[in-house]
Amino acid sequence: MRRAVFVLAGLLAVAGSSASRGAAQELSAHDMMLKNFYVTKLKSLKTTATMLLINDKGQTRERKNVTISALQPNGIDSKLLVKFTSPTDIKGTAFLQVEHIESEDDEWIYLPALGKSRRLVSNNKKDSFVGSDFSYGDISLPSVDLYEHRLVGSETVDNQDCFMVESTPKTEATKVNSGYSKKVTWLRKDNYLEAKVQYFDLSGTLLKTQLVSNSKLLEPDTQRWIALHREMTNQQTGHKTVFNFDEVQYGVPAPDDLFTTRYLERE
Repeated sequence: MRRAVFVLAGLLAVAGSSASRGAAQELSAHDMMLKNFYVTKLKSLKTTATMLLINDKGQTRERKNVTISALQPNGIDSKLLVKFTSPTDIKGTAFLQVEHIESEDDEWIYLPALGKSRRLVSNNKKDSFVGSDFSYGDISLPSVDLYEHRLVGSETVDNQDCFMVESTPKTEATKVNSGYSKKVTWLRKDNYLEAKVQYFDLSGTLLKTQLVSNSKLLEPDTQRWIALHREMTNQQTGHKTVFNFDEVQYGVPAPDDLFTTRYLERE
């Protein structure tokens, strides 16, 4: 972890200079993914969002949620709380994640019908996040060091010049728990936010494609961004999930007692 922190400090210094684009050519694929890991690590944030679930016939279901996140004192790990506010059949459902860079994240899901929260384990990361095409493991980026990264090319996505980085799990456990044999990430060359991600199932077949757009710079001093639109398509079923942030409040108070199972279970 110390090595990662030192690398990050150097990368942030490069990013702050006018020559950063030229210097980016010298970065390894690992360092590019490290910059991607940190680019959305905002100090604190509250959002309202709309999630659209679209089946292969074009039929749509809409869900609304409120999300609060906060960066922990180490500047690496985040805390995340998601509460669904509508429709009625999912209202009160909530998800809590507390990241730990040196160990497994703590994750809980609360279902009102059960009346209590349930702790998620490592092999739940590949499960669907409340019926969407995002998995629990897709909600936040995994540790960069769990994967081998390789630069495989450059390409333009949505008028953005991007590096293409292929990431493969270092261990069988990471592979099985994530449900992916590899992923390919298109990283924007200007800010290292992902513009597109392809996920491959355990047999090596393309499973899902995520498109990311409408990004907004929220922390100019640290170059931290948020993507206001995410779209995940299951290439094997034709089902799609569209995630739009409707309102974003940066720098809101986020006390520790928000990120507890007691608060998770409040309706």
